[in-house]
Amino acid sequence: MSHALTLPGALARHAQQTPDRTALRVKRMGIWQPYTWADYRDETAACALALGELGIGPGDHVAILSDNRPEWLFADLGTQTLGARAVGIYQTNPAEDVAYVLSHARCRVLFCEDQEQVDKAVECRAETPSVEQIVVFDPRGTHGYDDDRLVTWDDWRARGFELLKQKPNAFTEYVAGLDPDAPAMVVYTSGTTGQPKGALISGRNAMEIAPGVCEMLGVTPEDQLLSYLPLCHVAEKIFTYFTPLTAGAVVHFGESIETVRQDLSEVSPTIFLGVPRIWEKMHASVTLKMKDSSPLKRRLFDWAARVGQQIADRRRAGTATGGDRVMWALADFLVFRPLQERLGMRRCRIPVTGAAPISAELLSWFHGIGVPVLEGYGQTECAGVSHINPPGAERIGTVGTTLPGLECRIADDGEICVRGPAVFVGYLHNDEATAKTVVDGWLHTGDIGEEDDDGYLRITGRKKEIIITAGGKNLSPEKIENALKMSPYIKEAVAIGDRRKFISALVQIEPDAVGDWATRREIPYTSFGDLSGRPEVRELIAKAINEANDKLARVEQVRAFRLFDKELHQDDGELTATQKVRRRAIAEKYAALIEGIYSKKKPAESSASSDAEASS
Repeated sequence: MSHALTLPGALARHAQQTPDRTALRVKRMGIWQPYTWADYRDETAACALALGELGIGPGDHVAILSDNRPEWLFADLGTQTLGARAVGIYQTNPAEDVAYVLSHARCRVLFCEDQEQVDKAVECRAETPSVEQIVVFDPRGTHGYDDDRLVTWDDWRARGFELLKQKPNAFTEYVAGLDPDAPAMVVYTSGTTGQPKGALISGRNAMEIAPGVCEMLGVTPEDQLLSYLPLCHVAEKIFTYFTPLTAGAVVHFGESIETVRQDLSEVSPTIFLGVPRIWEKMHASVTLKMKDSSPLKRRLFDWAARVGQQIADRRRAGTATGGDRVMWALADFLVFRPLQERLGMRRCRIPVTGAAPISAELLSWFHGIGVPVLEGYGQTECAGVSHINPPGAERIGTVGTTLPGLECRIADDGEICVRGPAVFVGYLHNDEATAKTVVDGWLHTGDIGEEDDDGYLRITGRKKEIIITAGGKNLSPEKIENALKMSPYIKEAVAIGDRRKFISALVQIEPDAVGDWATRREIPYTSFGDLSGRPEVRELIAKAINEANDKLARVEQVRAFRLFDKELHQDDGELTATQKVRRRAIAEKYAALIEGIYSKKKPAESSASSDAEASS
């Protein structure tokens, strides 16, 4: 069987062909330290041999509970080298959620980031009897723990290299015997509508889809990437594992999630994946910065952004002129270049977004400042990606065309279905759900969409989340919510209106932006709840909603809203680990607040309700 159809096999190939070329860089103590492809292979092999000494083999599960770091890759690929399955757990998960994954997957070994994550594993020991060993990357604070399962990464690694000296060809032998069709990893879904399901992804799923991504995006060994989104999420796996192990690109790991902005400036990646929230935050930070700038700078920026969007539109339409090139060069010199450098996007030729809906208006804004963000689409169940916009031929408002080797069709009810080698093996311990999801080889995504004559796919909503108003109109809540979140003052929005006479919304303010706005106007506040309860803030949000309504169809417009008096949080069951809103939980938890909106007389259709009250 071909090595290239497994991730460890791809690693073996690069280590053999370009052993001294840099594969990874990690920032430690302020210095970017490299790992060559040979280092990468040897670290992975040592981890695999240490796992093998514990008896880990095909069908076993090994969990990783950590921020992104090279050791994650060594543990994950070391597990796969043995034919076992790597299981990622979000480091933001509370102990009970960690216990659920460890128990559901019956994990035998757990790799932990630090004391905080070890505490979760120790707390749930009674519920996770399958865990035999806990390997700690950063053991500070854990030396006094009375748990015989704990071992430090340094000791674990040392034992692995001892075994590697005894069996120098072990990695090659293991890789040669791997079955690319066997599950290699378990990626748990978001769990927006219930407990997350463990999707089984095979080596073939990953390595059949990766060449298509590299081909469409033009990925080369010269490309630089920054790994910062959670590696338990399949989207980050594409840009930290699948694509780099196919093309040989270099992956960087910063010091922590808090240093991403600085890391972006230093690495200046040529390929960058940002979920919509990342792009929304960038847009908000630039917008707020401009509000604090001098009148001259504001006018200059507004001119450049307006001209930039017009030229970007003509470029996509193929009607750009020589005058456009001159005007773009001027705007680039005066505005775009320094802005892109500040954002860490100056060298980024492939900025990508996915994993959640994003507004077309936001994408147009980024294209207008010279950062042509490409929207893609996929699911965990199809190895993370099935569609992407080709660079230079992107169509804003669509998620692009199908990747090579995949097929897409729209069912009679509008559901998007995908077929091909990326479709997953099935759900762990859940044959019933698997049978409902994959029918005759077609993955039923649960998303509603439409294809144009050129094969570009447009997502119009989630099958289970479409709002059907009392008047019978089918509306997408994501479209409404994304329109609202274009405001730098709105962090989260939940559109309400199923079987109702009009659309309303529950809104969470962006505390930093609104706090700055209030401070500059000398509006005192003491807490998030106090700030969101201020009448001036309610008027600010009403204005933002009215501006969003101007861009929505009449039936989609938000007629009333209420403000959350607290930030939505995963620990409160309101968000998933990927920060997606749990709509069902919100509807249940804030049922009284929602009913309060509709128990009053319908607000005037010309504007959002201005008497919105903060939740209590």
